[in-house]
Amino acid sequence: MFHGAYTALITPFKKGKLDGAAFESLIEAQVAAGIHGLVPAGTTGESPTLSHTEHNRVIKHCVKRVKGRVPVVGGTGSNSTEEAIMMTRRAEKAGVDGALIVVPYYNRPTQEGIYQHFKAIHNATGIPILLYNVPSRTGVDMTNDTVARLAELPRIAGIKDATGKLERLVDLLARLKTAKPDFCHMSGEDDNVVDYTLAGGGGCISVTSNIAPALCARMHNHLLKKEYPQAQAIQEKLMPLHRVLFCETSPAPVKYAASLMGLCTDEIRLPLVLPSEENKARIREVMAGMGLV
Repeated sequence: MFHGAYTALITPFKKGKLDGAAFESLIEAQVAAGIHGLVPAGTTGESPTLSHTEHNRVIKHCVKRVKGRVPVVGGTGSNSTEEAIMMTRRAEKAGVDGALIVVPYYNRPTQEGIYQHFKAIHNATGIPILLYNVPSRTGVDMTNDTVARLAELPRIAGIKDATGKLERLVDLLARLKTAKPDFCHMSGEDDNVVDYTLAGGGGCISVTSNIAPALCARMHNHLLKKEYPQAQAIQEKLMPLHRVLFCETSPAPVKYAASLMGLCTDEIRLPLVLPSEENKARIREVMAGMGLV
């Protein structure tokens, strides 16, 4: 159901408020560049600092602007099951094609708690759900045993895997080969996407594609056609950008990079701050070397 290059969209701000005009322009640029799907209000969209009203507005605005041209998967996760259900229902009402839901953070639930969290959201809503496992941010790792158990639910459609461990993908593919062969495997790491696809994955939910959507889309088109040397050549070109966009906590670097391209301001909400002057210089240097600025 979900495959290729999906952009984890930044949320543009202007004087502390959502910048709707910049957001629309960003969406249009993404679609025009051939991106395969969009993910508003995720981690890269600064969802932890969006109010409920802002969160709903971002998702509704994206769906309305896209008009079905590419799939929209709304970020609707929370460490509160009740809140995650509420946000997923709102996204469903807005017309998203699916929801990306992160493992509950801070609470540090057991594997049974993680299972019951996603099961409750699944049973309270009617859209496909992508699980999102990112232990470096949540403080807890969803095991493959739990993923396989959740995959038995009909609308658990896939996973965004940000563990960086390819062996997890290989193991999960083997487990679900017969039970759920259409389960979607999306990498959450821009720098491992070629290896991830070679191992059997189907795409990436990308930060880098905010800045270089055409290159990212082209690389994934090659991957989908099993044209691996061509894809690897693009990945090698993108690798300095992948790395510099994570020189500090994301999305601070990618927001600064977007501002250099005139896509939006570099405003980011506390407790995140803009990159250091040294890292800003690194970002400018890499982007200049790629002809992006």
